[in-house]
Amino acid sequence: MPELTFGPDVGGTPERKGRPGRAKALATVLGALVLAPLTVVLGMEVPGNGYYLSGTLIVLYALVPFFASFEGRRPQAREIAVVAVLAALAVVARAAFVWVPHFKPMAAIIMIAGIAAGPQVGFLVGSTAALASNFIFGQGPWTPWQMLAFGLVGLIAGLLADARLFPRANLTWPRRIALAIAGFVLIVGLAGPLLDTSTFFYLSTAPTFELAAAVYLAGLPVNAAHGAAVAATLLLAANPLLDQLDRLRAKYGLLDRDCAPHRN
Repeated sequence: MPELTFGPDVGGTPERKGRPGRAKALATVLGALVLAPLTVVLGMEVPGNGYYLSGTLIVLYALVPFFASFEGRRPQAREIAVVAVLAALAVVARAAFVWVPHFKPMAAIIMIAGIAAGPQVGFLVGSTAALASNFIFGQGPWTPWQMLAFGLVGLIAGLLADARLFPRANLTWPRRIALAIAGFVLIVGLAGPLLDTSTFFYLSTAPTFELAAAVYLAGLPVNAAHGAAVAATLLLAANPLLDQLDRLRAKYGLLDRDCAPHRN
């Protein structure tokens, strides 16, 4: 069976397949950069929470280039199926612990996806999982913010793996602990504050420093509990899941990236 690569060279040379995808992604980014300031200006004309509408739309603009870039790679059906399974597993991780307040291990699965398959897939799994899980927990103007927050978690996890800070399989205990700490920091320092920003805009018709301080301070213990759940899940589940994905890579050639596989 020929090896299935996870990149733009499926079915042709990298040069011929990669250029249309890169051009499309670049055009999408430039379009978003043009639309963003126009959205801010138009949002100022909307009464009430016009700035919140503007912010939500700008978040959506930020999501589009990642999806366009992934589509430009022309992944095969098997690769899309693996990404879908990882996103579904992340959704299950969120839904399974709905009865435990603030215990949301979904971001741990997203980070594992980013480490195993790269930053682009990590972002895709994170944003897709946030969107899909909200069909259970409720869609709203906060959904794009959640898609961006969890997408960035997967993206950064993939970048950390590409920088050789975390291997793609066989994590030693020191690496597991380091990964758990990284998960906690990403939630408390990035994803949580992004979601708090969404809450701040949603609650306010006239943003003030006092309201911002109240929202972020109230969100700190929630984010800490969320981060602890992610850290615990990474500590216990990262190695088994990464090893399973490594076997999938070895057997079918899926989830291969430009960087060579590395182990600790």
